[in-house]
Amino acid sequence: MAELITADLVDLDVPGTDRAEVTAGLARRLVAAGRVTDLDGFLADIRKREEQMPTGIEGGIGIPHARSAFVTEPTLAFGRSAAGVDFGASDGPARLIFLIAAPEGGGEEHMTILAQLARRLVHQSFRQSLLDAPDADAVVQLVRQEVLGR
Repeated sequence: MAELITADLVDLDVPGTDRAEVTAGLARRLVAAGRVTDLDGFLADIRKREEQMPTGIEGGIGIPHARSAFVTEPTLAFGRSAAGVDFGASDGPARLIFLIAAPEGGGEEHMTILAQLARRLVHQSFRQSLLDAPDADAVVQLVRQEVLGR
């Protein structure tokens, strides 16, 4: 099984402030890594999920996520935005964006990842470490240690 997150799935300077545009940018990284087989199909699944309920959470965080037939393995992409992106959180735009992609029939892995991530993101120190991370490798290390316990 491949790593959940790798440096090529991290964008420390997300361009734009539009939710769909930013999500598509991160999703293109999943396609390039061979983890999503159809960009448009995957983005349609993300949009369907977003229509049910916004995926912004307090603390400047957006967590767009979906199960999709176009996902080959559970994957986490990360984007950092200086300007912020509106994911519908009550406290304003997200500067930290996590895109969670899970295979359609993949059991509960993505819910487990989501829960582990949410538990860590309540800690200001973890959020600040992600904001301060100097490069993609540092983000990957933080997520592996803090979220995956490795």
